[in-house]
Amino acid sequence: MSSSISVQPTRTTARVERFETVVVGGGQAGLAVGHYLSARGVDHVILSDEARVGDNWRRRWDSLRLYTPARYSGLPGMPFPAASGHLADKDEVADYLERYAERFELPVRTNTHVRDLVRKGSRYTIRMDGVASTIEADNVVIATGAFQRPHVPRIAEQLSPEIHQLHSSEYHNPFELPEGPVLVVGAGSSGAQIALELARYRKVWLAGRDTGHTPRRIAGRDFFDWSWPIMQRATATSWLGRRLRTSARAGGDSLIGIPERDIRRAGVVRVGRLESHRAGLPVCGDELVMPRVVVWCTGFTADYSWIDLPIFGEDGLPHHVRGVVTGVEGLFFLGLRFQHRMTSSLIGGVGYDAEFIAEQVARRCDAAVSG
Repeated sequence: MSSSISVQPTRTTARVERFETVVVGGGQAGLAVGHYLSARGVDHVILSDEARVGDNWRRRWDSLRLYTPARYSGLPGMPFPAASGHLADKDEVADYLERYAERFELPVRTNTHVRDLVRKGSRYTIRMDGVASTIEADNVVIATGAFQRPHVPRIAEQLSPEIHQLHSSEYHNPFELPEGPVLVVGAGSSGAQIALELARYRKVWLAGRDTGHTPRRIAGRDFFDWSWPIMQRATATSWLGRRLRTSARAGGDSLIGIPERDIRRAGVVRVGRLESHRAGLPVCGDELVMPRVVVWCTGFTADYSWIDLPIFGEDGLPHHVRGVVTGVEGLFFLGLRFQHRMTSSLIGGVGYDAEFIAEQVARRCDAAVSG
C-alpha cells in the first residue's frame, strides 16, 4: 500500500523596512548628515557598501596624506584628534571616521550595496544586492560623493598589452608594480605625489599640463589659514564662487606644497598630454615614451546608473539647488564638489551642507506628521 503526501507551496513575501529617511553612503558626507539627523530626532539608516566604516580610505595608496591640516579636517561635533597642523595619513582618516560613527552611535548598516532606487507613489523604494527585503523611505539622501567610478581614457585600450596599466585607486606602493620605467598620466595632486614616490626607485615620466603651484606656507602660516575663510565664503551663488569654480574646472587645481623644482630634482621627466600612440606606445605631446607601467591618475566620474529617476542633466549630474533636487520631493544630494561652497566635498567642509540638508529633511518629516 502506498501513500502520497501533498506539499503545498509556501508563499513568501519579501520583507519591507520603512524609515523616514535613508542615507546612501557611509563616508564623510553620510556620517555628517547622520549626525545632524540624529540630533533632530529623524528616524534614519545609513547604508554603506563597505565592510567597515572608513574602508574607502584604507584602500588608498600607502603614503597618501590629506592636504588640509587637522584643524580643517574634522566632522561636526568631533575635531580631528591630532595637532592642528598635522597632515593625516589615509589610515588616520579611516580610523577617525570609524570612531566618529561609534561616538555618535550612528545607524550605519555595512556590507549593504544599493542596487537601485525608484519612486513609487509618495515613497522611495531601495533594493540591495543579495538581500530579499527592500527599504521604503519618505526621504533619501545620496551621500556617495561625486567621484565613485575610476576614469581611464579610451586610449588605454590602444596601448600595448605588454604595458601594465592601473588606475591610481589600485595603486598602493612602488613595490607592487612590475619592474621598469613608469608613466604617470595626470599631473594633479595625486599624479605628482605618486610620481615623486616612484621616482625614488625607477625612471618616471609625468604626463599632463603643469597646473601651477601654491606654497604650503605663506608669511609663516599654512596656506589653508589664508584660503579656508575665502573658500567658505565662496558660495555657488557668489561672484567669487562662480569665478573660482570656472577657474578650477578649466585649469585644474594647483599643487599645494609641491613646487615644480621638487619634481625636477626628483628626476621626474615632464612630458605633454597623452593623446595618441605609436605602435601601442604612448605619445605624450610630441614625445614617444616606452614605459613598463602606466598609472592613470585621471580622476573619477560620478556613477548614478542605479538611480531610476528623471533628475539628471545631459552631463549626467543631478539638477539641484544646494543639494535639494529640483522637480522631485524628498531627494537630496550631499558631498558634491562645489555643492554650495568650494569646501563642500572636503571632510572639514561637508558639515555645513550636511546641516542644511538635515534641516530640510527634518522640515519634511515634521510637515508629514502635522499634515
